[in-house]
Amino acid sequence: MARSIMEVAFLGTQKTEMEGAKYVKVFYGDEPDGKTEHGLSVIGMAAADEVADEIFFAGSQFEPLQLVRITFDVSRGGQNKGKNLALHIEAVDTRKGAQPSAAKPSPSTPADAPKA
Repeated sequence: MARSIMEVAFLGTQKTEMEGAKYVKVFYGDEPDGKTEHGLSVIGMAAADEVADEIFFAGSQFEPLQLVRITFDVSRGGQNKGKNLALHIEAVDTRKGAQPSAAKPSPSTPADAPKA
């Protein structure tokens, strides 16, 4: 099993309960392929059972199309396809320990100018 992180446009979370089982999905937007869809391509990812409620309620904290970071596990599924399970979702600007990118010299200041 592998773990991965992606940043995508948030669309929503959904919870369905049937016969005592709870299913939670995260929906996000991806670039359209220009052939079968225009605008955003809507993609859903199931949430892992142990964090399903957390992920569902986290969805209420985001605006539509807000950039979010989804941490997910990828396990082997049928027919050599991966099965993604969401583990955590957060707003991109809330990453702990994130460092601002290094400032680039402005066009009016030569890159080799002495620093104060």
